[in-house]
Amino acid sequence: MQISRPNCSEPSPEELLDLQKLKVTIERAISDGKLTPEEMRQIKTLVWADGKISPQELNLISHLVTQKLQEGELEWVW
Repeated sequence: MQISRPNCSEPSPEELLDLQKLKVTIERAISDGKLTPEEMRQIKTLVWADGKISPQELNLISHLVTQKLQEGELEWVW
């Protein structure tokens, strides 16, 4: 399914750097196949650092966290 976001502009160089930091943080958090509340809090802190959530940030979380949790590739540790 193709999703269109006509009002979404290309990320700025600063936003690209923030996305890269977020990706590294997520990959580090899930590298052991488990996600703890503390790791998720760190991810959320990065996402909300600028006071907004971009479609690109949501996409990263969706692909690197949510889908892996749903497919059983990642375990949520309470």
